Amino acid sequence: MRIFLSAQQALRRHAVPAYAFWEFYFKQGLAEAGHEVIETPGVDWAEGLTQMEPDARIRWLGETWTRTTDFLRTEHARKRVDLSLSYLFPDQVEPAAVATLRALGIPCVNFFCDNVREFTRVPASYRGFDLHWVPEADARALYTRANLPFVYAPMPMWVPPGLRTAPDQESTDITFIGSHDMLREDLLGDAVAGGLALRLHGDGWRPGGPVAPPPPRRLANQFAFLRTHGLRGLAMRATYQLHRPRPAGWIERCWRPALAGEEYFRGLRESAVVIGINRYPSYRHSFTRPGCYSRLRDIEAPMLGSCYLTERAPGLEDLYDPGTEIETYGDATELVAKATRLQREPARRASLRRLGQRRALADHTLARSLGRIADRLGLPAR
Repeated sequence: MRIFLSAQQALRRHAVPAYAFWEFYFKQGLAEAGHEVIETPGVDWAEGLTQMEPDARIRWLGETWTRTTDFLRTEHARKRVDLSLSYLFPDQVEPAAVATLRALGIPCVNFFCDNVREFTRVPASYRGFDLHWVPEADARALYTRANLPFVYAPMPMWVPPGLRTAPDQESTDITFIGSHDMLREDLLGDAVAGGLALRLHGDGWRPGGPVAPPPPRRLANQFAFLRTHGLRGLAMRATYQLHRPRPAGWIERCWRPALAGEEYFRGLRESAVVIGINRYPSYRHSFTRPGCYSRLRDIEAPMLGSCYLTERAPGLEDLYDPGTEIETYGDATELVAKATRLQREPARRASLRRLGQRRALADHTLARSLGRIADRLGLPAR
């Protein structure tokens, strides 16, 4: 297929959470599957992730989508464009432009992977897409209630061919790779206190650094919060504010700098055990009973051949056979017990690596997901 892709491509770096890997995974996976990727020249989709004043947002939408529709009108007339595939947040979408693409005969599919974290209902700007790519099990209910067509498929992931076998060597480390948030600090702090010998890589942990002060409680801010989250959100926020973290000494002992490039892949592949965390901060849930959903790491780590121990979350059983292809835990105590046991059992680790990687590479590739999307839309598979 000839596919138009808008997946957070950028012309420069932006001060927003990591986004560049999405473009890489989409492009590499689509190319390997035999699809041709086209994209709007000179458009910075990632800029739409930044904070903008309303007038600036309107200008960005107008300029970005006018350039995109003009480009696709010309390209589609020259050679058929089979599909528009995007990863766009709600305020990056211009519904009239999506309607224009569909009127040209280009079906439009949007992937979004934080539905349960960001939404209580599907945003109005998403209603114009032909199909929605939904990776979270619990998000299916949102799209069903909205009467919107969706395909439930894994998050898009691609790994280089040279990393699709089990690693040749293995360290003794139990490793977590990821940025800091309060829930992760609480879980891993409890696990370390329970005896887990952890190696921690990531940004934002800042061992020994000062704690950032909370934002000022201006009355206008409180009213805005209530409009967004309601009284329940106010109560849930209080559970975060009342939480008192343990002293940060354990972070200083465990923390290492963030990994990138080959070191990142090596850390995931060669650690004896890689830990996944699927809980997420949200004022729709209390600090002590957070929401969970299966994250990108649940595809990435097994695909790279990790011995993977991840937090139980809805939908994991649709991806793997827990206990055979990956291992799971429910709390810090179980995390310590299973990680420590795996560290002592090389044959068990080898089995999890082999079977988890085989399942991920067979069933969870971007090519497989695109095949399901093509079937739903009546498009050629290639």
